[in-house]
This record gives sequence, C-alpha cells and structure tokens, in this order.
Amino acid sequence: MASVRDVLNRKGHRVYCIDPDATVLAALRIMAEHDIGALVVLDAGNLVGIITERDYAQKIVLKGRTSPKTAVREIMSTRVICVQPFQTVEECMAIMTAKAVRHLPVLEHEKIVGLVSIGDMVKSVIADQKFIIEQLEHYIQGGR
Repeated sequence: MASVRDVLNRKGHRVYCIDPDATVLAALRIMAEHDIGALVVLDAGNLVGIITERDYAQKIVLKGRTSPKTAVREIMSTRVICVQPFQTVEECMAIMTAKAVRHLPVLEHEKIVGLVSIGDMVKSVIADQKFIIEQLEHYIQGGR
C-alpha cells in the first residue's frame, strides 16, 4: 500500500493557502482558479484552519450570508485533522471516512508539506490495483 509521501511525490507538494482575515470570496476565487476544493488557512505561517467548498455551502449559502462580506475565519474549520508522510493511503481513507473530511494537510516536523484529498487516495488505490492486475496477468501468461 502506498504512503502519503508516495502520493505527494506523484501529485506534487503545492499547497494553496489563505489568511484568516481574507474574504470568503477571495478564497473561492483561489479555489476556482486552481480547480481545488480546499485551502489551508495560515496565520503568520501557523496552521489555524481549513476552508472547503462544504464550509462555503453550509455556512454561507445556506445561512444567507455573503462571501464578499464574510471573513474566512468566520466559517473555516478550526479542528484540522492532519496526517504525516509515512502514513498509508489506507489509514488516510479510514480517517477521512471516520471524521467525514475530504482533505488532510500533511505535516512533517510541524511544517505543512502537502495536502491530500479523497480523490488522491482513490487514484492511488486504483493505481495499486492496476499494478497488481498487470503483475497477475504477466504471471498467468507465463512471463511472455
């Protein structure tokens, strides 16, 4: 089973961040520009939260608030669940399922080194399964 480090090495270590005092509209623009579903919220370089499309839908749209007038800090999730590079994809999927989250910041020595999503985890599982199938086919065909 692949590790978070393996996933990050394939997808890259780029993490998009935003300040907690920025507007939700600014956060949405960054997410749309990069076609991503979450931003890590940093205050003076420290992880203080995460803002996701789900936060926007549940805490802005459904509550009748406006994204240009609402600060990220007002709707971000502050109980951020993080993982480490050595953890397996299987562990991450279990955490995501148990905690009902779709994004996990990756910390190494208390520094953010990446962000993985449920989509990244699924892609990794599919790649592992494809490799196993190819190996089994090769074995069945007798190495021809």
